[in-house]
Amino acid sequence: MKKSHRQSSGFTLLEIMLVVCIIGLLIGMGVKMMGSKIDDAKIVAARGGVEGFKTKLLMYQNYCGVLPSTEQGLKALVTKPEGARNWRPQAEAGELVDPWNKEYLYVQPGTHNTKSYDVFSSGPDMQPNTSDDIGNWDSKD
Repeated sequence: MKKSHRQSSGFTLLEIMLVVCIIGLLIGMGVKMMGSKIDDAKIVAARGGVEGFKTKLLMYQNYCGVLPSTEQGLKALVTKPEGARNWRPQAEAGELVDPWNKEYLYVQPGTHNTKSYDVFSSGPDMQPNTSDDIGNWDSKD
């Protein structure tokens, strides 16, 4: 006796397309959820960078007797400025760049800290002197 219908042991194109679409939706949702976490991580990293510069600038001042000028900027921590005495490197060039690949900014005397200096990242919008800047005036000390 012969059977008249044929048995199928594979998946149809429609079933495969449905599974691919579901996987794509799940990946898309995961990427969207991770995007905000990545932004948060960059903000935390920028705050850490600012805190690190506070220590490096204190060491620079300890060795050289003065803080770098605004013109010398944070590069004075990497390369010896003209006329600096007892200078020692306090940072590497890669440390001068924030998580958004912009240089950290330094102003002495500061706008926010008028008796010392401001060191800050331009933040997520990458524009200095806006509300999302991350600077040493935000710290709790």
